[in-house]
Amino acid sequence: MPALDPNPANRRRSERVMLQVPVTVLTETHEREQVQEQTQTLVVNAHGGLLKLKMEVLAGQPLVLVNSKGQQEQCHVVRIDQPSPDYFAVAFQFDAHSPLFWPVTFPPADWGAKR
Repeated sequence: MPALDPNPANRRRSERVMLQVPVTVLTETHEREQVQEQTQTLVVNAHGGLLKLKMEVLAGQPLVLVNSKGQQEQCHVVRIDQPSPDYFAVAFQFDAHSPLFWPVTFPPADWGAKR
């Protein structure tokens, strides 16, 4: 069993899984124009994940993710990095715990609903 990171900022509420899942990202520009982008995740967990985006977004910006089954989840941007001139790596958090949004057959134990 891995040791817990003593720094609370580095702890996760649920285990991360490296998984490329196609999603559609829906959001609004500053001018209130609806925009969308087809992309894929890099990492997912029960509370959010990390995805690649070509469009520019801001920390705190609300997003809607749509998976291949047409399920939608509200989330918001928590961090943006630009590892490449071609895209942004966008960390996002679901507004509500959503482990069933991802196609994970055997989710980690800590993805279960809190009792």
